[in-house]
Amino acid sequence: MQKQKPILLAELVRGLEMTKQHIVHAFDAELTQLENLITEMGGRVEQQLDKSITALIDYNVELAKEVIANDKIIDQLELEIAKRATRIFAIRQPMADDLRAIVAALKISSNLERMGDYAKNISKRTITLSKVPLLSITGKSVRRMGELVAAMIQDVLDAYVTRDADKALVVMAKDEEVDQLHTSLFREILTYMMEDPRNITACTHLLFISKNVERAGDHATNIAEQVYYIKTGQYVDEARPKADTSPSIVVE
Repeated sequence: MQKQKPILLAELVRGLEMTKQHIVHAFDAELTQLENLITEMGGRVEQQLDKSITALIDYNVELAKEVIANDKIIDQLELEIAKRATRIFAIRQPMADDLRAIVAALKISSNLERMGDYAKNISKRTITLSKVPLLSITGKSVRRMGELVAAMIQDVLDAYVTRDADKALVVMAKDEEVDQLHTSLFREILTYMMEDPRNITACTHLLFISKNVERAGDHATNIAEQVYYIKTGQYVDEARPKADTSPSIVVE
């Protein structure tokens, strides 16, 4: 009977190193897949917001219905991200940078899901507004707010992929302009309501739409804070700049 050759120490070490490399590569692949899901979700949210505002301004009920239906895709992406993140926690037991990235991914997906909900809510009100006159001047203001928020989403996703903390801070600063536009539009809509009671229905819906867009900007800022946390391991110390003074506006 032939004797079995003893396993040399060098072969054993080499085998362990190969196993370790395989585990590292598999872990990196899982993190990349998680990141890809976040960017896909963010891209869809950006499209949803743009389509919802386009539907509002163009009285496009069919486009509004499309936005409402497509919100399910965003919800499914959030669930998939949660499943994958939970699996990584259970199997890989991540630490340090990897742990921060996974925790942040869960929070980012939650913020993106809420932004998708705002786009859906805008579209629901668009269907109602299609039955009443829409003030074109307010539509332009809503469009401007939407463009700013869309740019914030795009920039914060870029900052997330590149782990750019400085770019994340720039995104946070942009939210102040969105707040200012919302406050200005709030005053304008109140004026229209006071001038003619027939505007009340349309203006009330527009107030909610304006607030939805403003809140989407807040969630983009939340994501920027998470990006900053991933990169630095710390949360932003400075208080977030807020220029939305609509809660304190009183009609004389």
